[in-house]
Amino acid sequence: MTAFVGVADHAGWAVLVTVAGEAVLDRRRVALIDDGLPKLPHHHEAQSLRLAEAEALIGTVRASAKRHAQACLDALADDASEAIAGIAVRACPSLPDTLEERITNYRAQCVADTVMYRHALAKAAAARDWSVHWYEPKRVFANAAAALQQESLEDLLARTGAALGPPWQKDHRIAMAAAIAASPGHRLPPEQR
Repeated sequence: MTAFVGVADHAGWAVLVTVAGEAVLDRRRVALIDDGLPKLPHHHEAQSLRLAEAEALIGTVRASAKRHAQACLDALADDASEAIAGIAVRACPSLPDTLEERITNYRAQCVADTVMYRHALAKAAAARDWSVHWYEPKRVFANAAAALQQESLEDLLARTGAALGPPWQKDHRIAMAAAIAASPGHRLPPEQR
């Protein structure tokens, strides 16, 4: 059996839940950035910098996110009891093409940092030859239930949380659902995603 990783990301960190079938093989919280670097450089620090300085800062943060994404997926793959086939990452909104537009457009600056972290994870997974699937948070629980041919995922999530014990929070449940919905054995046809 192969495993799939679901991701629930935040600014500078994420929860990864690895699932094979309906069983959680691993859950972990990972850092996606070096200590001391700004977690939201597009939205905060770049706002008070000249464009060249903002580009340099965001470049530093992006390089750190890339290193951390590679390292956390390497560690996960090393620890996994099953071969990992892919990863499910939250879908990203579109962004303007240039950094200048991303830091001057309010909507873009509000999402550019999380997009940066998600892309770092997706690229690190693709570099490992894992498939990358993008999920919509509003549909992830319904998609996972449908993939398992169940009406609801609530019973499975409750049983899993009780068996594993704390922490078993919303991020863990989302990541598990994303992994199930995207797993090769459970994947929905495109018209139902």
